[in-house]
Amino acid sequence: MNAQVAIIGAYGSAGSAVADELAGEAELLLFDDGDPGGGLCILQGCMPSKEVLSAGAHRYQARHDERLVGDVPDVDLEAVVQRKDDHTLGWAEHRRDAVDGLADRDDVTLIRETAQFVDETTLQAGGEMYNPDYVVIATGSNVNIPDTPGIETVEYMTSADVLDTTEFPDSGIVMGFGYVGMEMVPYLSEAAGMDLTVVEHDDRPIDEADAEFGDAALSLYREAFDVTIPTNAHEKELEPTADGGVRLTLDTPDGEQIVEADQLFCFTGRRPAVDRLGLEHTPIEPYGDWVEDTMQARDADSVYVVGDANGKEPILHVAKEQGMQAAANIRAEMAGGELESYENIHHHVIFSGLGVYPFTRVGHSEQSARAAGHDIVVASRQASDDGVFQAKDVPAGLAKLVVDTDGTVLGYQGLHFHADAMAKAMQIVVELGLDVRDIPDRAYHPTTPEILDGLIRETTAQLS
Repeated sequence: MNAQVAIIGAYGSAGSAVADELAGEAELLLFDDGDPGGGLCILQGCMPSKEVLSAGAHRYQARHDERLVGDVPDVDLEAVVQRKDDHTLGWAEHRRDAVDGLADRDDVTLIRETAQFVDETTLQAGGEMYNPDYVVIATGSNVNIPDTPGIETVEYMTSADVLDTTEFPDSGIVMGFGYVGMEMVPYLSEAAGMDLTVVEHDDRPIDEADAEFGDAALSLYREAFDVTIPTNAHEKELEPTADGGVRLTLDTPDGEQIVEADQLFCFTGRRPAVDRLGLEHTPIEPYGDWVEDTMQARDADSVYVVGDANGKEPILHVAKEQGMQAAANIRAEMAGGELESYENIHHHVIFSGLGVYPFTRVGHSEQSARAAGHDIVVASRQASDDGVFQAKDVPAGLAKLVVDTDGTVLGYQGLHFHADAMAKAMQIVVELGLDVRDIPDRAYHPTTPEILDGLIRETTAQLS
């Protein structure tokens, strides 16, 4: 008899990946009480955000092209939100149809209820008790709201609110300048026409990047989007203003700074959505490194935790890969085999600059390569070095290639037009461990990957 596997959060990206992998090999209990159901990425994350960013990108490019004459068009926010909603509902329906299709199988049961642990091996949902052999937690994440003093006295908007809003006030303060803030801030500035102050805790944004990329992003946001960004600033206190706005006191290197605006935005990250699971009835303590690299809960080997729920790396493709690794390990356990750890070669994209100037990092940065003990050669190029970027009227940005002295390509970073589209090619190069000298020196002109050709030639020359 096949083992029984319960998946809590079956409509999400991680949960549906587990279900797809194990269908036909285990008896599946799929739990999801989402309405309408479809997962964070589809409903409130990467998909709808790119939809609205595209509208801002069109206006940005029209505003920056001196060859275009006449008034810069306004963005119809009602039309933006309506089209986003239409597409989002379609994408979510496609996901639900796929999961519902699995539930047509005799060995798959879909329960549209909240599932909670009664003890380590027992779940309760809809008044029924279940005793699966394995449980997969794939419940995603919730918005993280900081405990800044006074935050309970003011109204704030999250990224989910922004995606549904058709009218914004004149000014705003943004707390949180990570992935979400990098993407939402230009939209609020360009499409909504807001005057923004964005709090940056460090010298520059994009912690995972080498310093010059964060510096380039900082300059781009200040100059191209007219955003005020105090650096090395920390939120001290929030309070409402007499006219219904918000006042933020900041600690800065130059002393206290007071900022006032009409609206507060909290783009302050996400936290695992595990509060409703009844984990207090199990040995599992969801704190610190509570999930092993095998995707098993540290305190309960039969429980796997994948995607945003484990707090490791809240990114869609990572969630899917973790789901597939969890499924492979459950399969291995059923067969008495060895479990394997999930290994993730760094591959991220931030749709910064409205996606006109996205940031990509695949594999090592220069800093992380040196910290890992690699002896390296490095090449950097400005987008303006390649005429194709000027011809396409997107001259800003830069790229970097990191290569081991044995020729192995270790990593690529790009902050430039089409950097996101180059991520897959560079993922293949890095993950296959290709020698930079074996990559064909053949430029397809005039295309933006010429920036890669330049990096390849420069590192190859250094190795010679």
